[in-house]
Amino acid sequence: MKKLLSYLKGYRLDCVLGPVLKLMEAALELAVPFFILKITNIGIVNGDRKYILTLMGILIVMGFGGLVFSVSAQYFCARAACGFGAKVREALYGKIFTLSFDRLDDMGASGIITRMTGDTDQVQNAVNLSLRLLLRAPVIVFGALVLAFTVNAKGALVFCVMIPLLAAVIFAVRLTTSPLHRKIRAELDGMTQITRENLSGTRVIRALCREGGENARFSAAAVRLEKMQDRAGVISSLLNPLTYVIVNLSIVALIFVGGRLSEKSLITAGEILALYNYMTQILFELVKLANLIITVTRGEVCGKRITAVLECRGTQEVADDNGGDGPFLQFDDVSFSYHKGSPPAVSHVSFSAEKGEKIGIIGGTGSGKTTVAALLCRFYDPDDGKITVRGRDVLSCDPDELRASFGIVLQKAELFSGTVRSNVTYGAPGISDEETNAALETAQAAEFVSDMPLGLDSPVEQGGRNLSGGQRQRISVARALAKKPDILILDDSASALDYMTELKLRRGIAALDPAPAVIIISQRVSSVRNCDRILVLDEGRVCGLGTHDALYDDCPEYREICDTQTRRAQA
Repeated sequence: MKKLLSYLKGYRLDCVLGPVLKLMEAALELAVPFFILKITNIGIVNGDRKYILTLMGILIVMGFGGLVFSVSAQYFCARAACGFGAKVREALYGKIFTLSFDRLDDMGASGIITRMTGDTDQVQNAVNLSLRLLLRAPVIVFGALVLAFTVNAKGALVFCVMIPLLAAVIFAVRLTTSPLHRKIRAELDGMTQITRENLSGTRVIRALCREGGENARFSAAAVRLEKMQDRAGVISSLLNPLTYVIVNLSIVALIFVGGRLSEKSLITAGEILALYNYMTQILFELVKLANLIITVTRGEVCGKRITAVLECRGTQEVADDNGGDGPFLQFDDVSFSYHKGSPPAVSHVSFSAEKGEKIGIIGGTGSGKTTVAALLCRFYDPDDGKITVRGRDVLSCDPDELRASFGIVLQKAELFSGTVRSNVTYGAPGISDEETNAALETAQAAEFVSDMPLGLDSPVEQGGRNLSGGQRQRISVARALAKKPDILILDDSASALDYMTELKLRRGIAALDPAPAVIIISQRVSSVRNCDRILVLDEGRVCGLGTHDALYDDCPEYREICDTQTRRAQA
């Protein structure tokens, strides 16, 4: 929480004014029983109506003053808390883009979403209540206790028994509920993950008639969360009744003791009323303090989850390497696994490429083709081996600078809401319409874009929902080409294209000037057969590297892929 409180720096004045105004309100509130004492002991006993009306007028003025102080304090506290929440969300959102892919994999999208929404709201509420009550409640409780002793020391002894009992109850509830709230937030992450999966996979769920199974899965998670929340809620709900019971028993004890002392003329009616008012003030403030402690407990749990993200190692480390001679692009005995202890996704991969060369990567599903592209772009760092670009180890390159020289078309075509123009120029903002059209022409997308009513300004919905799969892939290719990259990576980027369109796309890329180094990842032999060299992967291992003809003669795995696809085409 200490790290998070640094986001209140821009609201220091609000953080001071809010509590100070609350203390001024508390001071007026603590003065009220003294006026009641005076009205009772002097005004009523002596029948002095003018004295009574004068003091009542002062009480009314104090009431309006307290209202002004309270509303002003609420304003400053709310402004500080809302500004704090906005800064925390902004910091979290910015942090996400600096996290390495392995960190994002560990946290999960659902966990990050929960932290940016529910967790931040809980911390914001805790800050708001703390600014309003953290000073006010203790001041009124202990102020009322001290003033009660000044009114009548013997009658105030009841307070000395009540306050320790209330403190014990409050801290017992806090210690019990704190671990429960941690479990609740973790379970909420799971609920969010199930919801995201069901929303993104709704077509598959309906196609396979799995609505009932997913409903049951969600219901089971909801029941688990409900049980945790019920348990925490039951324990938390005991706080207010126990507080009321203790304070009301204290009031009964106060009236009883006051009556006994009154018989001995050791206390006056006005003093009993003043003590009763102080007891009531303590009751209300302790109830508020109890609610504050529950809120702060939740906020503390959520704050630790947020802090864990903010303190997470963000950008990947940059090692020292001045570079040297060697191929334009090289993998040297590279191995990598996504999780410690799990089987390697790629193992001892070695190959190289010069600028202008085309390297094809082929293999079965799960053979590690996409992992090679992810390592080259430094989405992940290799466990063993070395990857160099222009003779320089990628671990010594700033990830942003490294990726600036890449044009990447990922396996899943991701488009953003906007227009065709905004999507094509996403990686190269500011390029001219001529360059944009040239990229679309090379990507074989110019024809269908020109047929759209608004051309480059035609709208694109989120994820490209208003486009076909092939259209999304071609716009993704155009986006990569618009950067004029030194290295172009096409990760299964033609899977939705027919063979003729794919052939035109390959010819367009081959005609680029200057020619980039091209990495083509595909399961189609036709996509890679004309590459300068083909890397064949099987379960993460290199089982062949060479031209199409050489591999067909010498690599059984490649020959099997070719023969299987040939038989399928003939059939």
